[in-house]
Amino acid sequence: MHIHTFLFVAARERTEERGLPALPCVCATLRRAARAVSRLYEDEMRSATSLTGPQFTLLQTLSQAGPLTQGQLGRLLAIDSTTLSRTLRPLEAARLVRVEPGRDRRERHLQLTASGKSQIERATPAWELAQRRLKAAIGGERWAALMRELGRLADDAARA
Repeated sequence: MHIHTFLFVAARERTEERGLPALPCVCATLRRAARAVSRLYEDEMRSATSLTGPQFTLLQTLSQAGPLTQGQLGRLLAIDSTTLSRTLRPLEAARLVRVEPGRDRRERHLQLTASGKSQIERATPAWELAQRRLKAAIGGERWAALMRELGRLADDAARA
C-alpha cells in the first residue's frame, strides 16, 4: 500500500474513539502500545529512580527468580543477547547486579546485589502507581484479559 493511501485509510480507521490511526501490522501496533505504556511507567518512576523501564524489569526479574545465567534471563524475557548485554552493562557498573563467569567462558551468572534490592525497593511504589493508573484506565476485566493474552502471544510468537 502506498504511504499516502495508508495515511488516508489509517486516518479514517481510528482505534476506538481515541484518535490513533490503526496500523496495518501486529508488530507495529504492539511496539506503539509498548512505547506508550513504557512512557507511563518511566514518567512515574523518574521521581524515585534513574532506572529505565528495561533496567527495572531486569532487576525485578532477578529479584523474583533469583540468580540466573544471562541466557536464562534472556529466554525468560525474550530479549536477544546484544540487547540484554547493553541493558545489563550500566546495572553491573552501578553494582546493582553482580556478574560472575560460569564454567564456560560464554556463560555468565547474574545475581541481584544489596544495592540492586535497594533500588527496587525505592522504585517499586512508583511502579505500583503506574500499574494502578493503567489498570484504572483500562478496567480490571480488560487488565486481566490483556495479561492473559499477552502471555499467550509471547508463547505463541516464541514458537512460531
